[in-house]
Formats: sequence, structure tokens, C-alpha cells
Amino acid sequence: MTHQSVIQSSIHPESQAAPAAWGAVFAMALCVAVLIASEFMPVSLLSPIAGDLGITDGRAGQAISVSGIFAVVTSLFVSNFTRRIDRRLVLVSLSLILVISGLVVTFAQYYSVLMVGRALLGVAIGGFWSMSTAIVMRLVPADSVPKALATLNAGNAIAATISAPLGSMLGSYVGWRGAFFAVVPLALLSLVWQWLSLPSLPPRKREGPPHVIRLLRRKQVALGMASITLLFAGQFALFTYLRPFLETVTAVSVSTLSLLLLLMGLAGVAGTYLISGLLQTRLFSVLSVVPIAMAAVAVGLVAFGTSVPITAILLVGWGLLGTAVPVGWGTWLTRAMPDDAEAGGGLQVATIQLAITFGASLGGVLFDGAGWQTTFLFAALTLVGSSMFAVLVWRATVKP
Repeated sequence: MTHQSVIQSSIHPESQAAPAAWGAVFAMALCVAVLIASEFMPVSLLSPIAGDLGITDGRAGQAISVSGIFAVVTSLFVSNFTRRIDRRLVLVSLSLILVISGLVVTFAQYYSVLMVGRALLGVAIGGFWSMSTAIVMRLVPADSVPKALATLNAGNAIAATISAPLGSMLGSYVGWRGAFFAVVPLALLSLVWQWLSLPSLPPRKREGPPHVIRLLRRKQVALGMASITLLFAGQFALFTYLRPFLETVTAVSVSTLSLLLLLMGLAGVAGTYLISGLLQTRLFSVLSVVPIAMAAVAVGLVAFGTSVPITAILLVGWGLLGTAVPVGWGTWLTRAMPDDAEAGGGLQVATIQLAITFGASLGGVLFDGAGWQTTFLFAALTLVGSSMFAVLVWRATVKP
């Protein structure tokens, strides 16, 4: 969900023709699916992870936070560290890190080892996403780039939809370790597939972090990134702790929990499709109104969380709305930075990962220290803040 809008907004207008290497594109799409599934798998497995390792749900939630931290750092610096290395070797190495991460998490007997495995996942996520668009642009002719990026997005969307319910279902049968291990063979398959299908991709000169800093000096960009930060922080402060909420407050069974998460994911896919028509003429309406609606859902969960039917309706609404604004911000980025879309996309990746880290981390602290209601109300307040910054972006756009 998160990375779908980012990758679309990163298309550079000067893509050059290249021999089509669709096998490599499909291999990368598989790797993307495994990355996203691995990143959000803990959402549906927090309770068994916490119980097995003897930690609180809030500390278990930091498994998402730590991957976000390392993804941010990696996305900002991977190009500099690998500037002399063939991009084929870089992608394969990142895929190998993904495999190692899955194995470390699967066999972790201590919380610290679990965090190491999740940190390695963050390195793979940040590195892969930060250079995937530029690599795709070199794998296919210019007129096929949108189709190739859509293929990557398909892997992203499918994984984002099924990772939580699939993790919950697998966890009930083979335990949380078995659920994490289930993605390792797929990661290994994507590694081998990339090794066999990717052509040699000598590095090209890239602009570094100073260019990103210059982008932030633009008022519209700075306000937009502030709104994006609050949006994803609020979204993941709530989303990360849905399982313990549903188990302890709504008191649903594992099968019902899996069904609710699946319905929410399917609603997210539908939301991505439905919102596309509005973005052409109602972009800033979407960016400012939808976060308010998401905040209302968060408050509704606090008020009616003990009711299974009402909670189900609210979660479907959350999934439907949660995909709309990220897609909207991707559209905004291509309009606000048409000549710096690739650098802007990299900045957006780092911003989103940092926001996810902040939201999941602070949400966990509040969950443990002040109760789930405080976490959900914090999410609502943050989403309202995102809406306010979106209005400021609109004013900066129409009145530069």
C-alpha cells in the first residue's frame, strides 16, 4: 500500500529505451511481494510473538519500528555506498539479506536476535525500494516503463492485502516462526531468479542527499512531507496494534480475526481503484478530507470496539480510506516536482519509513503505558494534523 504510490511517483520523464528483460521485472516483483509481506507480517502475530519471547505487545510492535529505522538509513545512503558496484549484484545482495533476515527471525530465541533479523529486513527494504524504479527503467523500453512499474506494484498490492490475514492463519497452524519461515523459500526463489534474469547494470552517476535537502527548502515540499509523516504515523500507530485490540477488546477468534484483516485488505485494493478518478480534479479534497474520515474511524473503534459488526464495518472503512491518501500524495509529487520526480520519490520513501517507525514505536509505548484507547486517539489526532498540513500545501500551491 505504502510503497505503491511512492514507486509510481518516482518515474523519471527521460527514461531511455532498453532491451526488454521482463523475466527480471517479474523476479523483482516477487522480491517486492516478499519484502512487503515480511515487513507487515508482525501485525497479525504480535500476541504469539510476545507470548513466546516473554515480552509485551508494545515491545513486540517495535519489530516493525526497527525495520523502518534501517530502511530510512539505507534508502538515503545505499546509492553512495554502492556507487561503483553493478546494480545486478546490489539487487541480488539485498535479496540475500532478505533470505538471511527471514532465517534469523524464524529461529530467534531472544528479543535482541529478533530485532537483528528485523533490522536486516529494513536494510533490504530501503535498498531495494530506493533503486528499483531506476533499475526497471533500464530493463525495458521507455514506453513499457509504466507497465513494468505496474508489475512491481501488483506484487506490492497483493502482499499488502494478504500478509496480515495469511500470517494470522499460518500462525494458528504452524506458529509465528513457521509463518515467518514460509516466506524464506519465496525470497530464495526471487534471489535465484534475479541472478539468472538480470543483465549487467553498471552504475550510473546519481545525485546524493544534498539534492534531497534542496527539495525540502521548497515550502510546498516541506509542508507535503509533514502531512505525509503525520498520515503514516497515525495510520501505523493504529494498524500495528489491531490484533491485540481485536483479541482483547472485540474478543474475536483467530478465524474471525483473519477474515476481518482480509476484508480490510480487499477494501484497500478497492480503494486504490476507486480513488483514481477523483485525483484528477479533486486531489486536495482527497488529501485533506480522507484523513479526517480515518480519524473518525479511529474514534469509532474506541467508542464501539466491543461490537463485532460495527468493528468490522469500521475496519473495512479504514482499509478503503487508508489506500486513498498515499496514492493521492504520489499524484501530488509528480505535479509538484515534475523535474525532480526521482529524487522526490526517494525522499518520500525515507519520509514514509520514518513515519511508520515513529507511529509504530510511539503507539507501542502508549499501548503499554496508557492503554489501547490512548494509542487509537493518538492516531486520530495525528491524522487530523495530516489533514491540516494538506490544506496548507493546497494554499502554498494556489498562492506560491
